[in-house]
Formats: sequence, structure tokens, C-alpha cells
Amino acid sequence: MSGMFVTKLLMTQAITEDGKARAITIMKAEPNVITQIKLPEKDGYFAIQLGLPNAKAKPTKAGIPVMRRKGEFKYSEGEYKVGDKITAELFAIGDTVRAVGISKGKGFAGTVKRHGFSRGPMTHGHDHHRAPGSIGPMGMAKVAKGMRMAGHMGVSRVTVRNLKIVAVDAKNQLLAVTGAVPGHTKSIFMLQKNG
Repeated sequence: MSGMFVTKLLMTQAITEDGKARAITIMKAEPNVITQIKLPEKDGYFAIQLGLPNAKAKPTKAGIPVMRRKGEFKYSEGEYKVGDKITAELFAIGDTVRAVGISKGKGFAGTVKRHGFSRGPMTHGHDHHRAPGSIGPMGMAKVAKGMRMAGHMGVSRVTVRNLKIVAVDAKNQLLAVTGAVPGHTKSIFMLQKNG
């Protein structure tokens, strides 16, 4: 598996060859810089740590660029060295990929929205509309761990699998995949090849 960090730009649609409209997500694939190489003899496995440089931030006193995001990717062993750049040319049209990112924040949500609970009757004097209902047996004088309740929703790590690359524009550093990817516009996520 190999991949890189990309930035979500927008969602739109494209007309396929059979005349159907398909949802696609367009993303910016700015060059990622190799910041570290993990070796089997030293770390026990082979992986590459990539960083997405922050163009707005000034480099450190040592001349090292400030990274917006860093993370490890599994690559097959090859001729890589620290400072090399990984670009959008890593992907080709038809590749199956997965997107790993942080979902949109929904704030404090009740059980109906957060967990899909059914609501109570709305008429005939009922006052149990969107309340959670029973939260445990009478014999146990505490709430069991893991009980689904109202609380903070979203802002969690989400993986969307089996997305297809439908367009690659290496010159303008753009990629397009079928379907939706997690996160808000301008969010950064990992795009990884399957396999």
C-alpha cells in the first residue's frame, strides 16, 4: 500500500459514458516530502513518513520546512531518500483507493440523530418524543459502560473504502475520486492505494 496527504477541495458530479451522473470529489495533491524512512534493521519494518509542507509558515532556524501534517505510509522498498517528493503521479485513473480523515463535527447531538433511535409517539398526550428511554435494569444501580446516549457527535477518524480514481491532473496537482470523502472543505486526509 502507498499513498499521500491530499486536501479536499469540493464535491461535484460527472457524467459517465453510460449517461449517468456520478458524485465525485476533487482534491488538491500537493507534493509530499519524505521526512523519515523506517528500516527493518532499525525499526522492524519498512515505511515512509511523509509531511505536507506549510507554504505560509517560515522554515525553522535549521532550514527545515514546517509541516501541516505528518504520517507513515507503507511503501515497497525502493530508491527513496529523505527530501524526495511524492506527487499526484503516484495515482492512475482506475486505481482503487481509500480515504482516511476526520469527519465533520456535529456538536452535541441526541440519541435519535447520533445513534438512530426511534422516537416516541407524538400525539395522545405522550411527552416521550425524542428522549432516550430506559438506560438500564432496576437491579443494577449504575449505568452500564458503553450505553448509547446523547453526546458529542462527529470529529472522529473515518475510513471510506473502494473509491475509484477518475481523473489525474499532475500538472495542476489535482485528483478526482468517485463518491464522498470524510471531512469539511479544505480538510487534509490520507489517500491510500488498496493492496
